[in-house]
Parts: sequence; structure tokens; C-alpha cells
Amino acid sequence: MLARMLCLSLLLAVAPELRAAGLLVSAAASLTDVMKEVAEKFEQQTGEKVVLNFGASSMLARQIEESAPADIFISADEAQMDRLDKAHLIDHSTRFDLLTNRLVVVARPGVAVHTLADLEKLDRIVLADPRSVPAGVYAKAVVTAAGLWEKLQAKIVPAENVRAALAIVQSGNADAGFVYATDARSAPGLSVALSISPDRSPRIVYPAAIIIRSAHPEEAKRFLAFIRQEQEVFQRAGFGIAH
Repeated sequence: MLARMLCLSLLLAVAPELRAAGLLVSAAASLTDVMKEVAEKFEQQTGEKVVLNFGASSMLARQIEESAPADIFISADEAQMDRLDKAHLIDHSTRFDLLTNRLVVVARPGVAVHTLADLEKLDRIVLADPRSVPAGVYAKAVVTAAGLWEKLQAKIVPAENVRAALAIVQSGNADAGFVYATDARSAPGLSVALSISPDRSPRIVYPAAIIIRSAHPEEAKRFLAFIRQEQEVFQRAGFGIAH
């Protein structure tokens, strides 16, 4: 909570500089690598500056609610976008589903996880905060549907976002963790122990929209149109294209 408050305070303090710096895109942490690539390509082709703000979708939504600067929001779930939509903080006419993803379980070397039931044998399991962060919400739904949430709850370590969950497994501070398939691709040394089939998971979709108080609405429209055309880049990173 303190970290989130400090992050928000910092954003509000530098708001004028951020607005002047260019288009500000607040995007889910799981988009970090691919969005940097797409934004760089956009800058090269248009000459327009893009500033990227990554974090848990719930935290980014809270920042926008608290009037932190943002031109575009790309969430890792529909719930956080719905939250801003209901508050009339996004331009609903610009909202669309951009990408899809899948959940996987990654494990540190030497840890065997072949089924969800195998998680009961482990000491520490990490996932993004299941109270609010999309990846954690999805993971909790999967574990609950398997009848394992009560059995595993004492072993679970909540992380600030999905990238933090991945880092905890990488550091050896957890035996295994739930992350997106795309995040697992960026973690050499970790194995994907278990892939969660789409029929056992809620639909994972990334909606995008322009913030209603955007200081750069025309640039924001151009950026959203651009990223919709960059399907190959997103697919190469492991994302699915929403239809």
C-alpha cells in the first residue's frame, strides 16, 4: 500500500513534465517488453514521443481515478477497464479488446509440477495479489475451480504484479508461481511446469482505451490505430490477438 501511495504521489508531482514529454501510456506490467518495442517503432515512424508507465492494472486504474496523468490505458483484464468506464474516465467509443494471454505455472529448477494438485507438495507459491491484480485474480479462479484454494492459501505469497511474481520465483524465494505465458518467455532459467488450458481459466483479455481527459487525444488515436496493426510483434511475444 505504501509503495502504491508513493508511486501515485510521484506521478502527481511530475504531472506537468509528463504531459509535456509526450503521449503517456499506462499499461499492464505483463506488456513491458513488447510495448517498449512497439512504442519505439511508433516513435521512429511518427516522430511522436511515447512515455510508458507500467504496473498492476489495478494500481494504474487507481492512479487514473486519482487524476494522475495518462492518455491511454491498456489493462490486463476487463474489470479494471470497466471500473474506469463506469466512472466515465475513459472515452468509451475508443475502447476495444487488443490482446489475449494464457496462465502458466513456472517453477524453480528441481521443482516438479505436473498438475495443480502437485502444488500442495510445495512450501511457497507466488502469484500477483489475488484481491485486485488481474493475473492473481485469474490464478485464484483457476485454483478455486480445482478445489485447491483453501488447501493452498497458507502457502501463497502475494506479489505487487505479475512481473514481481516472476522475479520472486527467479530469485528462489518461491518454489513456483502463476504468471502469464508471455512473462515466462522472458525468464531464462525457469521452466514452464504447467500450462493452464483456456477452458480451465477465465478469458484473459487486454482492453485498451483513451482516457477522457487526455492531453493528446489525436496522438492517442494514432497510437491505438498503430498498435492494432502490429499483430506480428505481439504474436511473436506470445500474445494472442483479440477478436
